Amino acid sequence: MTDHAISGLSRSDPLAAVSPLDGRYASRTAPLSPYASEAALMRARTRVEVEYLIELAALDETPIALDDDPEAALRDVYESFSAEDARLIKALEVEGAEGYAATNHDVKAVEYFLRVRLDEADDSGAVDDAEALYPWVHFGLTSEDVNNLAHRLLLKPAVSEVLVPAIREVRDALVDLAQEYRGTPMLARTHGQPATPTTFGKEMAVYASRLGRALGRVVVANGDLSGKLAGASGTYAAHDAAYPDVDWRAFSESFVRGLDLEHTPLATQVNPCDDLAALFDALRGVNNVLLDLDLDAWLYVSDRYLGQRTVEGETGSSTMPHKVNPIDFENSEGNLSKANGDLTFLADYVTGSRLQRDLSDSTVKRNVGAALAHCLIGYGKAGNGLAKVVPNEAVMREELAATPEVIGEAVQTILRREGDTDAYERVKELTRGRSVTLDDFRELFGDLDVDEDVREELRALTPAGYVGVADGLVDEIDE
Repeated sequence: MTDHAISGLSRSDPLAAVSPLDGRYASRTAPLSPYASEAALMRARTRVEVEYLIELAALDETPIALDDDPEAALRDVYESFSAEDARLIKALEVEGAEGYAATNHDVKAVEYFLRVRLDEADDSGAVDDAEALYPWVHFGLTSEDVNNLAHRLLLKPAVSEVLVPAIREVRDALVDLAQEYRGTPMLARTHGQPATPTTFGKEMAVYASRLGRALGRVVVANGDLSGKLAGASGTYAAHDAAYPDVDWRAFSESFVRGLDLEHTPLATQVNPCDDLAALFDALRGVNNVLLDLDLDAWLYVSDRYLGQRTVEGETGSSTMPHKVNPIDFENSEGNLSKANGDLTFLADYVTGSRLQRDLSDSTVKRNVGAALAHCLIGYGKAGNGLAKVVPNEAVMREELAATPEVIGEAVQTILRREGDTDAYERVKELTRGRSVTLDDFRELFGDLDVDEDVREELRALTPAGYVGVADGLVDEIDE
């Protein structure tokens, strides 16, 4: 077999990455690394295990107690979590370390990692009798108790700290365009054909408003993320067997809410994940608005309604030097489409699990970060595209002037107001399938049996002036 390895290229080099998310787009996806990487999942699991141990020690019924110093030492394990810690957990899982055989289980590796760090805290005097705490690490838990909480502890800030601000930036750019060009007249199209005129600002206001509402749904869904801690079959059986006098349901709710998550009281071994599906669907809603924007912006550039600021040194086409391509909108479209495919799959998949549990969900959830990364790239590229475009008012006005038939709606509506029962048919006969001019309309107006002030009202109509209250509609953008 031919060796296709590239000489001198390390596997850790972004140029060797299997996915463009950690290769070509590594700089754009870097903000998600603290929430979507394997090391981040290890740290989140460690946090859950540490906080759970502290809560167990606070129960009167358990024979362990922790004062401020050991609690601080335990919390420091995840608060100062390092690459060395992540490597140790991986070593405990796949090859064995610190006297432990390989676990071949990622959550069990975290349990043994905490034992190692407890021993170190014991040596430093921060913890008394670390070995006495060993049985209480992961006491009564199933791995999914830890995993479902850890995933949500990562997903929630990934959305709130990375994705939501990126979406808001795009929305703010749309608001700025809407405000600046609120009165700029533009030919609208329905079914791709010339229709009633609008303004460029009003069109951008529609997108800003839609995006704001979609973003609101994301924020709500993110705030509704819900965790469970109920044991191997969701019955608290092990906990209840060990300490039947403890109200484990209340303990679980208090613990989960203490992690700033909602509580799921009814579960099997797995959290049903309807909350994740709702969040993924909400993100798809944002993406669908931006996909619509990407497509329209591309068409506006094609129609020369939008010009693009050139970037010094940038190549538009490898063979046609004159071109400035709408590459940001195209890139956004591609990434958001990929994100939506992933989000649809995730939303459909994570809500199902055979009987109590099957492990296929575990590998699937590891791909949540990839879906978020494609979202983030798409948002950034859409924002880049909006920052480069400049509405070409001259072209917009020229096209409006060249399509005077668009005032036909106004003409027939005014004539209806005056009681003309044939108004629609009269304008249809003049304009449908024909090229007309404003002079043609004025000739029609001269033949009408209407008062002179109505005739003057009709003669004053122009395509550029027939934009209704579009200017004022910009103020309706949802906050």
